[in-house]
Amino acid sequence: MEQVIPLLILGLLAGILSGMFGIGGGVVIVPVLVTLFGYELYRAVGTSLAALLLPVSIFAVLEYYRAGKLRIRTSALVAVGLIVGGYFGAQLALGLPVGTLQRLYGAFLLYASWRFAEPRKWLAEIRAGEKPQAVAGTESSAVWYALLALGFGAGIVSGMFGVGGGIVIVPALVAFLKFDQKMAVGTSLGALLLPVGLGGVISYYQAGQLDIGVAALIALGLVVGALGGARLALRLPEKTIKRLYGIFLLFVALRFLLQVA
Repeated sequence: MEQVIPLLILGLLAGILSGMFGIGGGVVIVPVLVTLFGYELYRAVGTSLAALLLPVSIFAVLEYYRAGKLRIRTSALVAVGLIVGGYFGAQLALGLPVGTLQRLYGAFLLYASWRFAEPRKWLAEIRAGEKPQAVAGTESSAVWYALLALGFGAGIVSGMFGVGGGIVIVPALVAFLKFDQKMAVGTSLGALLLPVGLGGVISYYQAGQLDIGVAALIALGLVVGALGGARLALRLPEKTIKRLYGIFLLFVALRFLLQVA
């Protein structure tokens, strides 16, 4: 299979970003499968979800746990919501025209880019100097049903776009529960550790929009990459991580908005 090495590299790169940002890696996998491997968007999303189904971030999660950057209770509650939401998100996506799905995906990534890069706050800091970091929230900061709702919403996004759900979980934990960025990333990866995308994977498989062999190769790269990404993130300044990710998402969003099928 000619594509073995490129797919392993794709998984490795996606894993690095997953370990750094707690996103699952699908935000890299889906655009690359569409752009460089010629996949239709539905098939790319289904294959991405399948690659993320295995506990590919196990070593990254252990790194965050050892560093005290993982809230187990929060992860567990969010994971329950993810399982249910992923199924409904996949059903919704499979019923949409591909052009509509691409526009929604691009708009969604544009929003996520804004939230992570925080350009207005960035400009204010340049003008007035640095502001203190927010203090991490406690496990009692949110009631159980709010965390389930967060997981459900993230699951819908995951099922629609094959992104794992962390791209919703991390900003929500930072914005609403006042987690620091690294705590939010570790907790998000913990929630994604279980096969939370199973419902979505089954839906795409039944629709014939999933390549299991490709998913397996990507998953192998994800395991190694996620560990490296976690170690890198735990050493970098928090704001640097967030803003690099926001800039990256901006380019991905523009690609989907400007090149609609």
